[in-house]
Amino acid sequence: MTRLSVNINKIATLRNSRGGNLPNLLTVACDCEKFGAEGITIHPRPDERHIRYTDAHALKPLLKAEFNIEGYPSHKFIELVLRIRPEQVTLVPDLPNVLTSNQGWDTVANKEFLKDVIHKLKDNGMRTSIFMETNLKAIEAAVKTGTDCIELYTEDYAKQYHKDKEAAIVPYVKAAKCAKDLGFELHAGHDLNLDNLEYFHKEIPSLAEVSIGHALISDALYFGLEKTIHMYKQCLNHHKKNGKK
Repeated sequence: MTRLSVNINKIATLRNSRGGNLPNLLTVACDCEKFGAEGITIHPRPDERHIRYTDAHALKPLLKAEFNIEGYPSHKFIELVLRIRPEQVTLVPDLPNVLTSNQGWDTVANKEFLKDVIHKLKDNGMRTSIFMETNLKAIEAAVKTGTDCIELYTEDYAKQYHKDKEAAIVPYVKAAKCAKDLGFELHAGHDLNLDNLEYFHKEIPSLAEVSIGHALISDALYFGLEKTIHMYKQCLNHHKKNGKK
């Protein structure tokens, strides 16, 4: 079964816009678990414009689902995850000033850097994932970093989906096969939503986890959080229930 990890950054953005503690980030995270999410993802930025480092510490003892902390592996970020020890750490190549993740790792140029970081994380009991595009050479080079998983950056798929979904999915199918052949657990994230998720999952049955935040939280404004999580989980299970592969 493909796991749904809910990224709760947008809840923190809403809270921070007025100060105080409304909505309560910790309550929302626990509710996501209660409503069926298999994981909770946060992505603290250096300026703490949404998730604060204190949020990461507060969430750890409350969560029963997989806790995934993603971010650029700066010294401060590595110190944070080594103190908290979430189940999973997802490494992204974001510069401090980017609005949202917008590229995958160059695993050739950054091999030694990633290798050192991943070795440290795995030595401390954390599963590792790295954010990647569909470049097959980069995926092959990721083997030398020692990562457990790769997360495919799906913005290009989402942009092309309504124009030509069959063409949009092709590089991701190839990347997924490459990842599977190399022994990686496969994750995906960025701009996946209720329109495009089911088709993505149907075409890539090896998909182990999706991380979804912006679209899911936006949909919850209309459908409510519980129903929205159920709708996303249905996208990940619908074609299996209908006997399709």
